[in-house]
Amino acid sequence: MRAALLESFGTPLVVRDLLLDAPHAGEVLVRVEAAGVCHSDQHYLTGDLRCPLPVVPGHEGAGVIEEVGPGVTGFAVGDRVCLMWRPRCGQCPYCLAGRPALCEAAGIQAASGGLLDGTTRLRAGGARVHHLLGVSCFAEYCIVSERAVVPVPPGVPPEIAAIAGCAVITGVGAVLNVVGECAGDGVVIFGAGGVGLSSVLGAALAGANPIIVVDVVAERLAMAARLGATHTVDASSEDVAAAVRGIRPRGVEWAIEAIGRPATLETAIDVLRPGGTLVAIGLGAVGTTFSVPLNLLVQREKRVVGSLYGSANPLIDLPRLFELYLAGRLPLDALIGQRYPLDRINAAFADLTGGSVGRGVVLPWESP
Repeated sequence: MRAALLESFGTPLVVRDLLLDAPHAGEVLVRVEAAGVCHSDQHYLTGDLRCPLPVVPGHEGAGVIEEVGPGVTGFAVGDRVCLMWRPRCGQCPYCLAGRPALCEAAGIQAASGGLLDGTTRLRAGGARVHHLLGVSCFAEYCIVSERAVVPVPPGVPPEIAAIAGCAVITGVGAVLNVVGECAGDGVVIFGAGGVGLSSVLGAALAGANPIIVVDVVAERLAMAARLGATHTVDASSEDVAAAVRGIRPRGVEWAIEAIGRPATLETAIDVLRPGGTLVAIGLGAVGTTFSVPLNLLVQREKRVVGSLYGSANPLIDLPRLFELYLAGRLPLDALIGQRYPLDRINAAFADLTGGSVGRGVVLPWESP
């Protein structure tokens, strides 16, 4: 099969033929129909985040099951599925408490570059190739644990199913699962990439008002306005804190940071009203820190919380997101940006870092 291979950090991806073993017990072989281009993958490509090399990136995808391994009973050949980069072992304390985004099994995949048993199914000749986060969907096929897939209902296109598995569940989930009831509350969202725009959709769905979006790309801000933002702030030319206070003089109840930059995190805390909460959902380089004024935190009772994968329970939340999409309540089609064949994957990441609008999607079977 053809796949995009990262051989060393900071170098372009190489599309080449790799060998893929048959699925082991509890695993499924998926023909990848679509894979989203995410900033988290970009962090691995540059080495800001580390993983075993060589590796096939791609953690946001969807496809059709073509083979099932021994013992698989919940899925069958022909099933359409959304891929998840956070498995659910069902046995660790976090899974048992209904917080599978923190499943301990994810650490096995991340550290080993393998699947849940710590071994890989990918080969380049006689050498092993690693999986990224147990998915590796920048490829024509991937093998994943049956605990890392969710059924996709009829009527949901592959591109929508793919981005739902990371960008949408992260952004919408941060609102529905962490912010919660916020009708009439002010929300400011930093970053209008795929995850930030998903947060806009979540905030609009929940009835937040105003919904303020901050970015440096005018086209992204225009997209945010079309998806439900009531106000936009161009951080390349405006004082963000002053602009937010001009809209909401006492500050906002909620801030969502979808970039992972210390400066925007610090601004987000600054524009909160007393008792407000910052929800951090953007990843940065390993070791990145930011400053919080202690007295501001204590005397004004501001809070800072993190949210991984939308703090979601995907077996419940992804079907709900698909239902909302099919009902016309979540216009996810508007999130889809440019489509790329696998051979243009480096162009996809160049566009991502250059400020492209919407979520780029790789279609592995599309001709160049």
